[in-house]
Amino acid sequence: MKRIACFLALSFLLLNGCGAMGQSLKQEEEKRIAQQVGKRLDTKDYRIQINYMSPSRGGGKVVTDVYSLTVKGSVVDSHLPYMGVAYSVPYGGGKVLTFKDDIDEYSDSGWEKGKRKIVFSTNNDEDNIVYTITVFENASADIRVHCNNREDISYNGELITDEEDSGQE
Repeated sequence: MKRIACFLALSFLLLNGCGAMGQSLKQEEEKRIAQQVGKRLDTKDYRIQINYMSPSRGGGKVVTDVYSLTVKGSVVDSHLPYMGVAYSVPYGGGKVLTFKDDIDEYSDSGWEKGKRKIVFSTNNDEDNIVYTITVFENASADIRVHCNNREDISYNGELITDEEDSGQE
């Protein structure tokens, strides 16, 4: 009976130690990701991979192809799907949200309550577009796109933190 009690006590201590060690590793990984996210945003060299879109009308849709928003310095490379109403666009639909152009204005709120809000605008010769990006410490990101000539649309995705998968494509 003493052996069983001793075995159970030892097992309990061992499992508690492993749980605490696992929790510590998880916290270290979360901290590492938050640092990488901050570094990417600070250097304006980041790519957000899109996995869900929410048009102003109708339901949201899971995005299965590779769509992303890349910021590299003062240039935005927008490769985003679009669903919604267009008010005034060129014949054939135009560029929509797939283009590469200079960023006109860029503002970054800095970290506040575990998230960072970035707002920038660009003019792709067809429309004035404002991107509002909220990036969280865990690398998840929300993007809201406001166009003058189209309905607004929102996206959810993840900021790529791996060094080899930076904003270069």
